[in-house]
Amino acid sequence: MPPVRAFSTLGCPQAKLDEALALAARHRLDGVELRALGGSADLPAYLATQYGSPAELAGKLGGRAARIIALGSSLRAIDGTAADRAKFLELVPWAEALGVRWLRVFDGGQAADDAEIARAAETVRWWRELRAARGWRADIMIETHDAFISTPAIRRFLTVSPEASLLWDSHHTWRKAGEDPLATWSALHPRIVHVHIKDSIGAPGPRHPWTYVLPGSGEFPMASLLVELRNNFSGVLSLEWEKLWNPELPDLDDALRAAADRRWW
Repeated sequence: MPPVRAFSTLGCPQAKLDEALALAARHRLDGVELRALGGSADLPAYLATQYGSPAELAGKLGGRAARIIALGSSLRAIDGTAADRAKFLELVPWAEALGVRWLRVFDGGQAADDAEIARAAETVRWWRELRAARGWRADIMIETHDAFISTPAIRRFLTVSPEASLLWDSHHTWRKAGEDPLATWSALHPRIVHVHIKDSIGAPGPRHPWTYVLPGSGEFPMASLLVELRNNFSGVLSLEWEKLWNPELPDLDDALRAAADRRWW
């Protein structure tokens, strides 16, 4: 079956949940990945303010709850503190009530050396033990974002933590590590459950040595990767339009339209 198509609400951070779900429906997408809502990246606090409890939200959404396919946390597997872990755990009741399969956790770190990899693996062990003890259905996926932006670094991590699931930021391994996305996919696809896509050009932008552009108008080699994903991937393919961090970007509606017009799905 083809990938599940979605977007991250990082691209519409001021939207309410109903508005984000309506946007996905309007673009005929399968779901949304919640990262920010109502101008806040603190999802548990925002959802509690708006809906009261996880059970109340699940009841209000009914069948539409299935359209929420992931919840994004700020926890870092390498650098997370006890307080960070406690904050992360506030997401779990919402995921359980809504039937959300995946919780995003950053990699963190910088060096991907033995010490950092050991700390990341310890976070995975902590979660696995707690998840088993509590009987939770939701699971974590580690995003390849900071230390784990190259295939060799990710492979070293998977050697220590082979059960870990990956959220592959395909742009970062391509732009920051200089890897061919097809080569990265070939090496890591058995552990990839979720793929972030975005486009850029090499000219420096406001926050990075590159500039984000509408999907299909930059340099990311999406066409060849999409063939592979359509044939061999049934996980989530999600447009991560980083408007929360880059407010100068066009609206997410424009980015989703460009993704469809330029056949990024």
